[in-house]
Amino acid sequence: MLQLLAPDGTRTPHEQLDVVLEEAGLAAPEALRGYYRDMVMIRAADLEATSLQRQGQLGLWASALGQEAAQIGAGHAARTQDYLVPTYREHGVAWARGIEPWRLLELFRGVSHGGWDPHELRTHPYMIVLGSQAPHAVGYAMGLQRDGLVGTGDRTADTAVLALFGDGASSEGEVSESFTFAASVQAPVVFYTQNNQWAISVPTAVQSRVPLAQRSRGWGIPSARVDGNDVLAVLATVRSALDTARAGQGPVFLEAVTYRMAAHTTSDDASRYRPAAEEEEWAAKDPILRLRRHLEQLGEIDEAFVTRCDEEAHDLAMRLHHHIHSMEDPDPIGMFDGAYAEPHPIVEAEKQQYLEYISQFEDEEPTR
Repeated sequence: MLQLLAPDGTRTPHEQLDVVLEEAGLAAPEALRGYYRDMVMIRAADLEATSLQRQGQLGLWASALGQEAAQIGAGHAARTQDYLVPTYREHGVAWARGIEPWRLLELFRGVSHGGWDPHELRTHPYMIVLGSQAPHAVGYAMGLQRDGLVGTGDRTADTAVLALFGDGASSEGEVSESFTFAASVQAPVVFYTQNNQWAISVPTAVQSRVPLAQRSRGWGIPSARVDGNDVLAVLATVRSALDTARAGQGPVFLEAVTYRMAAHTTSDDASRYRPAAEEEEWAAKDPILRLRRHLEQLGEIDEAFVTRCDEEAHDLAMRLHHHIHSMEDPDPIGMFDGAYAEPHPIVEAEKQQYLEYISQFEDEEPTR
């Protein structure tokens, strides 16, 4: 398993990955402090979202607590033009791509079908059905091939797709079908699974008798395992895999080994199936604490910086709290926006029919 930072923060050299990090200054002290801040911020947003769900402000919340390094590293590994296709737990990836957390909360509140423009932010809306986004990711990658945006040698133009899903979704048929298509046409896609050890209540050991990374090899898709609680190893491994796909060398499958510290969702009780000793073991591998220890060893962090990050994170949580509590229901006409890239006559006709329908109720007093 690829690892650059041990749980105690000790840095282990790796010839290939170090070159990837050094090339773009991805391991410079300023960059490391940025990753630390990102992880602290998204954890605070995650915890506040759980609190909001308990208050009845969200219908559901899928926490990514403990998976911050696996997500912040992957999000920052992608280049600007790459297209990311997440599942429903990639809050850190969304943050790294510039998507404000309140956009995510709108979705779990049930007042938004996505919350952001996927074309502008190069990030697909969250997908709830397990594995359903993997074929979409491959289809988009095949489109990139046909548009001549793969293997040209121009790093500002060549594009790849990062398809994200969990260990449970890796057992779905859609993922296997996606491997088939991607391998057949050598699509520029990196499949990235965060193995957080539990598919709701089913442990990874029951899902697969071998490491998940081996699942793609029957299709001829190369793979690697990376320590998902090591933000530097994730960053370098995902960047390298995306560079490979972007250069026209076909798909890659990555398994990030991490841990879901919280329950599967707020409707789950992990204490019914997960041993406390296991949780304590993984708590010692906390990705935020690991990077902080590394920065302390480098002499690149002090208490003032840590305090400032904590204060910013608290402010973000409070903004989310007030935003959600004051959120109004959206204009229902908005559901017709963005259905297609260009205006579509059928959608426009349906919109007009709906406008005529709701016009019947304009004089009625609201019932809520």
